[in-house]
Amino acid sequence: MSLIPASFSSAVADRAKIFGTLETLVIGAAGGLLFQWLNLPGGLISGAMAAVGIAALAGRPVTMPPILTQTVLVLLGITLGSLVSRQLIQHMSAYPLTIGLLALATFCSTFGSSFYLQRVHGWDQTSALLAGSPGALSQITMLAAEKGADVAAIAVVQTMRVIILTAALPLVLAFTGIAPTAPVEVASLIASPLELAVLAAAAIAVALLLRLAKFPASWMFGAMIASAVLHGTGLIEGGLPPWMRGVALVGIGAVIGTRFARISKSTLLSHINAGLGSFAVAILISAIFVTVILLATNVRFADVVVAFAPGAMDAMLALALTLHIDPIFVGAHHLSRFVFVSITTPGIIHLFGRPQEDVDD
Repeated sequence: MSLIPASFSSAVADRAKIFGTLETLVIGAAGGLLFQWLNLPGGLISGAMAAVGIAALAGRPVTMPPILTQTVLVLLGITLGSLVSRQLIQHMSAYPLTIGLLALATFCSTFGSSFYLQRVHGWDQTSALLAGSPGALSQITMLAAEKGADVAAIAVVQTMRVIILTAALPLVLAFTGIAPTAPVEVASLIASPLELAVLAAAAIAVALLLRLAKFPASWMFGAMIASAVLHGTGLIEGGLPPWMRGVALVGIGAVIGTRFARISKSTLLSHINAGLGSFAVAILISAIFVTVILLATNVRFADVVVAFAPGAMDAMLALALTLHIDPIFVGAHHLSRFVFVSITTPGIIHLFGRPQEDVDD
C-alpha cells in the first residue's frame, strides 16, 4: 500500500498541471512578443510556437489543458467570422476547381511521401501511408494504433510538417514579397460588452452543436459560423479587442509547440531525416498543383499557397489572419482536405497497407 494519501497525490498532480500551464503561457507570450518586436511576419504565432517547442525539448512540463485550447479556438473563430461579410464572395467561383485539385494533390502527396519513406527509410507500407497523409492527426494516430503501425515515427513526421510550415511560411511569403501588403480587414470597431457576450454565447452554442454532430474542428468553425452570421447580417458590427486577437494567436502557437512534449528527443532524432525528406516531397507535389491553379484561375498566389500547405487547419487559418490572406478561402480548402483525409485514409490503408495478419507477427 502507498503511504501517500490519494487526495494528496491528486492535489500535487493538479498543482503541477497548473504550474505547467502557467509556464507554457508565459513562455509562449514571451516568444510571441519577441518575434513581434523583431517585426517577424506571423510573429505572435511562430514566436510562441518556437519558444514553447524549445522548452518542451528542453524537458519543461509545457501543457495546454483542453479548456484553454477550446477558448483559443473560439476566439480565433470569432475573429475569422468577422471577415466573412467582406470576403465571402471573393474567389467563390474558383472554389469547385481548386478544391477538386486539392483532393487530387492530397492523394498524390500521400502516395509520394509514402513511396519516399518506404524506399529511402525502409518504412512499412501502413506507417508510410499514414505518415504521408496530410492533416487529421488525431484520426491518423488512432488508425495507426489500430493497425499496429509505428505511432511514434508517424507523430514525428506529422508534427515536423506542421512546425516547419508554421515557422517557414510567414518568412517565405514576406521575404519574397508574395504576401499581400494591405492590412487584413478585421472589424475596426470594438464590440460593446453586451455584443461580446452575445458573440461568445452564440459561438459556444454553435460550436457545441457542431461537436455533437462530430463536425471537424468544431470549436473553431462553430465560432466562425456564429460570428459570420452575426456580422454578415449587421446584428453586430464590432469585433474582438486587439489584445484578445493577440491572445488567440499566441495560444495557437503555444498549442502547436506543446506537441514536442509528447515526443522524446531520441525518437525525434531517429526520425528527423524521414520527416524532412517526407516534407520536401509533399511540398514539391503541392507546388506542382499550385502552379496549375495559378495558370488556370485568378486566385492570388498567397491564398493558394496557404490553402494547399499540408499543415494543421487551425495553424494555417491563424497564419491567414496574420498574413493578410483570405481566411475564408483557406478555411474552405483545409476543411475539405480534413474531410477527404478522414474519409479516404481508412480505405487507402485497407487497400494498400500491409495485411492485418502481418501486424500481429
